Amino acid sequence: MASNSTSEDIISKKPYLFWGKAPDIQDAASRKVWRFMEMLPGLLSFGTIFVLTALSFLLPWAVAIFIILFDLIWLMRVLSLSLHLIISYRKVKRSMRTNWLVKLKDIVNYNPKLGISDWHDLWHLVILPMYKEPKEVIEETLTALSKSDYPKDRLLVVVACEERAGEDQWQMANAVAANFKSYFADLILTKHPANIVGEIAGKGSNETWAAREAVGLLIQPKDIDPRRVIVSSFDIDTRIYPQYFSCLTYTFLITKDPLHVSYQPIPLYNNNIWEAPAFSRLVATGNTIWQMIQQVRPEQMETFSSHAMSLDSLIKIGFWNTKVVSEDSLIFYQAFLAFEGRYRVVPLFYPVSMDTNVGENFIDTISNVYRQQRRWAYGAEKIPYLFYGFLKTKQISLKKKIFHMWVILDGFWSWACGAILIFIFGWLPLVAGGEHFQSSVLATNLPYVTSFMLNIALIGIVINGVLAFLLLPPRPKYVSRLVPASIVLQWFLLPVIIIIFGSLPALDAQARLLFGKYMGFWVTPKSRTK
Repeated sequence: MASNSTSEDIISKKPYLFWGKAPDIQDAASRKVWRFMEMLPGLLSFGTIFVLTALSFLLPWAVAIFIILFDLIWLMRVLSLSLHLIISYRKVKRSMRTNWLVKLKDIVNYNPKLGISDWHDLWHLVILPMYKEPKEVIEETLTALSKSDYPKDRLLVVVACEERAGEDQWQMANAVAANFKSYFADLILTKHPANIVGEIAGKGSNETWAAREAVGLLIQPKDIDPRRVIVSSFDIDTRIYPQYFSCLTYTFLITKDPLHVSYQPIPLYNNNIWEAPAFSRLVATGNTIWQMIQQVRPEQMETFSSHAMSLDSLIKIGFWNTKVVSEDSLIFYQAFLAFEGRYRVVPLFYPVSMDTNVGENFIDTISNVYRQQRRWAYGAEKIPYLFYGFLKTKQISLKKKIFHMWVILDGFWSWACGAILIFIFGWLPLVAGGEHFQSSVLATNLPYVTSFMLNIALIGIVINGVLAFLLLPPRPKYVSRLVPASIVLQWFLLPVIIIIFGSLPALDAQARLLFGKYMGFWVTPKSRTK
């Protein structure tokens, strides 16, 4: 069994692993440093917009040159990322065709440090945090688990309920779980208490409670070594494809130092994508495409939504941080800091299917998509977490620190500012620069240069659109034959969509951090219309 003292040692030496925001910190000096780092993404993003707006009036030629250079860099990024996407797509298709169970049986040499003599020695613990999702969503998820090709006598399932969801929700979850209990080695329900002091009510606190309960109720009574348990944390709407556990097990067994690794599948928002309006499909598809691109850039990867890791490592780092909104991606940085840089993410190139954001009506969907994007963009709270951790962790090399700091800062700055720079500041100097600038050669050529580079960038958009279309599930009979055409045409909405559901929620989230107006965890509503 994992040593509790190891966990206690890490936590006592690195208490900042469980800080979430500046007010959590008692030490005044540390609080001021953390507070400044919370403000940093907002200062950079709003500072960029303010400075460029002012310079559009004062020095329009400087803004024009900056925008041309930015567009050129952005164009090269688009083309490079499109190549990465094609490579990732080919790997995903190959992975889907692979018989992972056969490959598992062909493994001869197992990792002696894990004490494994056969792949059957591994267990899978599945945690399914839920709140007020309908019965159908839970049934679909458990049905998908029950159809896995992996031996079900090695699957332990936890349906993690919330006390604050009410007694009716608890009774419904119990009734559904009772129908599936016999499919697995064991299935239990947990109830996360409401109003625990110091916690954010959300996924992280719920799954931490569920994981601790699972260790006490499932792992210890069966005398299972946590090193032999892989934990998959899924959103309640996550439907696995049949070979998920076989692929995960194989990857775990062939990976060097598998205990210090998170394993990341690709989220496909296919569960209800045919019922979603175009803008919601486009936002969901964009996220899938980004995750696919990241799979071929593992050095930049972090965990996202549904992910897996060793129970041994999870215990040692004290489970998920219960004081943050973005626990699903922060868990990687938590482990990275806890193990002093000896932690990474390994891509699976294998998908899981999740829900596209669909509300009760069109306006409700707009609101839900915006709020979900804002919650994801609030992941900028990882910047003070990581940067402060780097200040306190001397064992991580400076090269690694600079790399990760650049990746995370560039990511959130680009998220907030990229589309605005391309589609607004590409024209603002022409409007604000005055007659003298408007008559210059630079002003005359600025729109042509910008348009030319955007037209080339359409190659990347076409590639995104084609591959996204190829990843769609079969069209249900009740869906009009015209809908596939709209899925192709939806990409013409991209310039508007990435500002409304990209830049704006990112700026909104960063403004909240900038001014200390901290967010709680917003649960994305799940529904079934068919």
